[in-house]
Amino acid sequence: MEIKSSAADRFVARPPADLLAALVYGPDQGLVRERAAALAKSVVPDLNDPFRVAELVEGALETDPARLWDEAAALSMIGGRRVVRVRGAGNALADLFKRFLAAPPGDALIIVEAGDLAKSAALPKLFGAAEHAAAIPCYLDNARDLEEVVRDHLKAQGLAIEEGALHYIVARLGSDRGVTRSELEKIALYALGEKMVTEEHVAAIIGDESELRVEEALDAAGEGDYVRLDKRLSQLWAVGMSPVGVLRQAMTHFQRLLMLRAEADEGGNVIAVIKRSRPPVHFSREKSLTAQVSRWSIARLEQALDQLYEGEDLVKTTAVPGEAVCSRALLSVAALSGAGY
Repeated sequence: MEIKSSAADRFVARPPADLLAALVYGPDQGLVRERAAALAKSVVPDLNDPFRVAELVEGALETDPARLWDEAAALSMIGGRRVVRVRGAGNALADLFKRFLAAPPGDALIIVEAGDLAKSAALPKLFGAAEHAAAIPCYLDNARDLEEVVRDHLKAQGLAIEEGALHYIVARLGSDRGVTRSELEKIALYALGEKMVTEEHVAAIIGDESELRVEEALDAAGEGDYVRLDKRLSQLWAVGMSPVGVLRQAMTHFQRLLMLRAEADEGGNVIAVIKRSRPPVHFSREKSLTAQVSRWSIARLEQALDQLYEGEDLVKTTAVPGEAVCSRALLSVAALSGAGY
């Protein structure tokens, strides 16, 4: 069966009794690990139990496919159902699991952890269609999901959170559930003995000067401010920022501008559109973002995104220094900000 992302947490906490195999996959590897662990704990509370939990990796199964059948059929010396976790799986194991799922031995729960596979890829299709099996996607948290994760996590620690602090977290986390929870643990520890998490608490833990410089560089590109853009890029390269990382954040920034511009073109007031944007725009950037949305057209934003996609491809496929490619791409984008409609 195919499990919807919105139902995944409920499913892994209380899976069907006849579930024999599950594929947990997606771009958020922290969430893949979290959901795989929750699914395993529904069968074996202690995942360190060597008698009831076995772990395999893709390479081991490629060289010795029979190990999957052996582990699935093995009985625990102390009784109870077993769990077999297969980590780092890819589509190369599709044929093996096709044979296994046709007639799985024993009653062990097989949990397969994979990366960012398309729903149409071999493994998700196989697990989604197989009897007594499930394909469970793990997508990146959107703003609303992330707000819920933050509130729930801190509430469990006896803490509430100010709206400004919540917005600060949402703007900076969400690319990996494991990283998000790790940062929330640090914030909770930092705010120990208090009832409310403030923006000062959050900034002290996850405030990142390099991240702020990236935002400043992207705002400069969106405003067409070459001098400020060149200065911020020089600072980023000096502290070792990844050109690919900067380009990807730039794509996110200009995709957001495109979305806001489209909403404004449908009759919305630019300021109102930005105010209701999710994740929320930090008050310190509202003026800049308003100016950027106002000066760009959809056509030019699409050209800017093409420049950025081309820049990432060049960094990955040529020997040209990544910093030079990234700088050129963003300066080209800044030039587009002043182009005519």
